[in-house]
Amino acid sequence: MALIATTSQTVGPYLHIGLAPRNRADVAFDDRVDQPLRITIEGRVLDGDGKPLPDGMVELWQADAEGRYQHPHDLRSGATEDGRGASGFGRLPTEADGSFRFTTIKPGRVPAPDGSLQAPHLVVAVFARGLLRHLSTRMYFDDEADANKEDFVLNQVPVERRHTLIAKGERETYRWTIVLQGAPVRETVFFEV
Repeated sequence: MALIATTSQTVGPYLHIGLAPRNRADVAFDDRVDQPLRITIEGRVLDGDGKPLPDGMVELWQADAEGRYQHPHDLRSGATEDGRGASGFGRLPTEADGSFRFTTIKPGRVPAPDGSLQAPHLVVAVFARGLLRHLSTRMYFDDEADANKEDFVLNQVPVERRHTLIAKGERETYRWTIVLQGAPVRETVFFEV
């Protein structure tokens, strides 16, 4: 007899089982002398009512400071194939107040499909109870205004919603809130990938 999935089988709240051993808060693990400045990404995941999501999970992927991904398909990645630089991947469960906190380096600009350069950004996935599939989004940096204006993806987002993708920085800490649903000007922009 084959088991049939029901609508109650979503990505949460049990998504942590089997994933916790691979949690990684420190995305920039390199201890080289010339290591780029470490930054902290602090955030919260909120539901449509503005309440914290205590049992979600946030994943991020990023390029290194030179805009190269530590991945064999990035043909420019020669400098990071030895494992130096940003690992490029982080994963954390949200805390009781919906918060998460990563330590990393600011990524460099990567090529866009049209040949231009994308603004520094993190690719983010959010997993939570009630979701049949994870949500995909991006986080940009408010102190990269010129690069943000040129970004291939960000320019496809309506102007009035772009702020939902931009983290506010103060010194080496950037703060960003992910809102899963609600009024369009408040809900984080998510992408179909």
